[in-house]
Amino acid sequence: MSADPTRAEVDSRVLAWMRESNWDYSEDRFEELALDLFAFQFEHCAVFRRFCEGRGQTPKTVDTWRCIPAVPTGAFKEVALRSFPDNNTIHCFRTSGTSTAVRGTLHLDTLELYEASLLPTFRRFMFPELILPGDRTSIRVLAPSPKEQPDSSLSHMFGVALDELGTPGSGFDVDNGDLDVDHLLTLLVESAASEAPIALCGTAFAFVHLIEHMTRHGVLIGLPPASRVMETGGFKGRSREMSRIDLYSELKRVLGVPAERIVNQYGMTELGSQFYDSVLCVPGEPRRKLGPPWSRVVIIDPETGHEAATGRVGTIVVIDLANTGSVLALQTGDLGRAVIDGFEVIGREEGAEARGCSIAADELFDHSSS
Repeated sequence: MSADPTRAEVDSRVLAWMRESNWDYSEDRFEELALDLFAFQFEHCAVFRRFCEGRGQTPKTVDTWRCIPAVPTGAFKEVALRSFPDNNTIHCFRTSGTSTAVRGTLHLDTLELYEASLLPTFRRFMFPELILPGDRTSIRVLAPSPKEQPDSSLSHMFGVALDELGTPGSGFDVDNGDLDVDHLLTLLVESAASEAPIALCGTAFAFVHLIEHMTRHGVLIGLPPASRVMETGGFKGRSREMSRIDLYSELKRVLGVPAERIVNQYGMTELGSQFYDSVLCVPGEPRRKLGPPWSRVVIIDPETGHEAATGRVGTIVVIDLANTGSVLALQTGDLGRAVIDGFEVIGREEGAEARGCSIAADELFDHSSS
């Protein structure tokens, strides 16, 4: 917990919300916490304060969370967006990239909120049948472990999920950057033979690799009906790509897992919370992304800068109370549209990364002090 009394008080209130057994989507509760957190971050994060002042949006003028200025995620590549002293940093998550590319960095002075947010969300949208605290299931992860990639928020998320929800046979199937397909297939065959359901989690690219291997060797496995797949996207920078429709069709062909048991997770390094397809949590309803009560998503019309009408495509903006140590409002650079009580992700906004970095350079650096 932070040594700053104001931050500690906000953290305590957010954590209490995360730890409630029944989810409360109270708008009043979110509004109050978001405005309090905005005021704290405005005061304690100088680059965020300059960004807000440049827009004429300060705690004195903003009276609703919908008006809190959203920082482009590209800014995390340019400046340290933290609301605590540098020497309090205990961990950093970094965006994916090559060894020479500039990578966005999320500085953390605690992992408590990140982990408190991810666990109930992961459980609710991936394993809604795991009701009791000790309930566990078999999980295999097609991604590196936290030990192999300590700065990966995805690996950390999977590590926490395995510790809390996985059976003893659960684990990671990527070692030194390579997917151990033979070992994974052995486990999948055992799952099919024993009729014990299994959950496979990983990037879309890892699943493409698995599908290609199984196709090349003529391997088809019918996993038990209660099995499921979670894919997190992750085609960026890869030579092989497959549409999501084709990916799901192929996963059904080689593993027997139908589309209604395949969940896409929407998350990013810069966020403390994640969003999931609704198919397992509310089966039979239209697929859309849903998130926890301590987050909100709005779709912004790029032409007007105002919230887009339901069904209209715009830029995805996330307000996440789990981000107490950085900034709570983020402009993702992804396109989406609001549907029912959630949203759909359409794709990447053209030039979003370049614009995000440009805004970081032009508005977040304090040129007047140089």
